[in-house]
Amino acid sequence: MNTKVKLFGHELKNPIIPASGTFGFGYEFAKLYDLNILGSMSLKGTTLEPRYGNPLPRIAECPAGLINAIGLQNPGVDKVLSEEIPKLDKVYSDKVIANVGGHSVSEYVETVAKFNECEKVFAVELNISCPNVKGGGMAFGTDPKIAENLVKEVKKHSLKPIIVKLSPNVTDIAEIAKAVCGGGADGVSLINTLVGMRFDLRTGRPIISVGSGGYSGVGVYPVALRMVYQVYKAVSVPIIGMGGVSSAYDVIEMMYAGATAVMVGSQNLIEPLASKHIAEQLPRVMEELKINRLEDIIGRAHNE
Repeated sequence: MNTKVKLFGHELKNPIIPASGTFGFGYEFAKLYDLNILGSMSLKGTTLEPRYGNPLPRIAECPAGLINAIGLQNPGVDKVLSEEIPKLDKVYSDKVIANVGGHSVSEYVETVAKFNECEKVFAVELNISCPNVKGGGMAFGTDPKIAENLVKEVKKHSLKPIIVKLSPNVTDIAEIAKAVCGGGADGVSLINTLVGMRFDLRTGRPIISVGSGGYSGVGVYPVALRMVYQVYKAVSVPIIGMGGVSSAYDVIEMMYAGATAVMVGSQNLIEPLASKHIAEQLPRVMEELKINRLEDIIGRAHNE
């Protein structure tokens, strides 16, 4: 069974990629299993300056997933480059995807540019669900023109392929996808989290300190699948599908919808060996479904 896929000319041994924010900087999981079973990984969201994130509590459990409002906690791009990535390089031999967040265009641009000389990183994923401070707090990813302009500016300074992580909290995700591709995006990843809340039954107050947070987990999977399907019809760049993926069967279905690679998110938090198990299951599921080459099934759901 051939599980290999290509992303921007870079060959992955399989399409399984732990999603940003659910796998730290990767090396933490090396105590549990050999990370080299993974196709790649998307590193913890990184900003120009260190960020503590939101006050506690910032995670709330749900019947079919969880809500988080971590708030981009990270040590800042300089420490990620000088400390976190070298630690990962000791336990994982393949290249990875950096994930960048920010609250202004200049912040994104400066952070992305710092990854230009990092050989370990083969692509940069932009988290455009961050609130645009200079735009009144609206997320970059909810306005097509703002999203397009952000990507256009970032592309001027990046030597790496740019993947844009799309928010599902919009009326038409295909419109946003077309906008970021118009700005020069080399690929898109979707979906980021939906917005959700939980309340403390004793106090009547939100469990999350900042009120609402990002809802992810198996409950969002059908929504994510539908959006990947829509975006595949709208753009011609590679798609990384994610949102509630918890098995190798989900990976196949995501690829049918149009994904070239598939990210595993919340399932890593529920079951730390999830990405390993999915990668191990994949050849068996391919055999069961009579799939010889994974690259042959990308977008199969769109075949007439």
